Amino acid sequence: MFLFWVKKFVSFWLMPVPLCLLLLAVGWLLARTERRARLGRLLMVLGTVLLLFFSNKLVSTRLIRPLETVYPPIPEFVAGAPVPANLAACQYIVVLGGGNGETAGVAAINRLSISARARVAEAVRLARVLPAAQIIFSGPGRPGVPSNAEVQAQAAVSLGLDRTRVILVDYAHDTEDEANTTRKIAGAAPVAVVTSAWHMPRAMALMRHAGVRAVACPTDYLMLPSEDLQLTDYLWSVDSLGLSTWAVKERVGYLWIWLRGKTK
Repeated sequence: MFLFWVKKFVSFWLMPVPLCLLLLAVGWLLARTERRARLGRLLMVLGTVLLLFFSNKLVSTRLIRPLETVYPPIPEFVAGAPVPANLAACQYIVVLGGGNGETAGVAAINRLSISARARVAEAVRLARVLPAAQIIFSGPGRPGVPSNAEVQAQAAVSLGLDRTRVILVDYAHDTEDEANTTRKIAGAAPVAVVTSAWHMPRAMALMRHAGVRAVACPTDYLMLPSEDLQLTDYLWSVDSLGLSTWAVKERVGYLWIWLRGKTK
């Protein structure tokens, strides 16, 4: 658990906004001194340039799209047409945790984060063509409130999923824990892994390392392919900064598991 929080702390300061603000703050302090004024100004310029860089839509697109195109999407299911063979063999569908809020009187589907909502919707879609598969919902919670796994399950049931097919994993704190837990539950059985497209490369690497026979089922696409560039693609926005943050987070996370030899 100590290593988990160290990882969270270090990765936080490598994200675009904290990193840029840190550079600006340190630069401002150094600029007020005589000996380090030049270095301070340089750091402030660097912080500003990086903030503009990560906030540009063209940059964020180039950062997030390579992650989302590693694994192809599961196509639309057509009545009478066979389900892809690798998917049809899956005995489990695992839905990785995606976060939620906790507000009284709000339906479970609306308490989920946007990512978690997309993951649940995709899992229900897959469950309809895999009637024998069990669905594993993952995601921890805080004491006294339903876990993310439970809220996801409630949302899925509200969309028509049979509750008897649900397995809850509310004790896995990160993707690595989820992969190891999935292996314990599924054994050698094929598993359909549902998570955000931008998160899928890291998730699949950890599933493979854990020995899970995983089939990638990406969802929650942030940057669908576009044939033509528009004027807005060259502009800056808060949304673009958010996309860049997810892209950097995933790459930092992948680097962390690669350094520990867990990508094979």
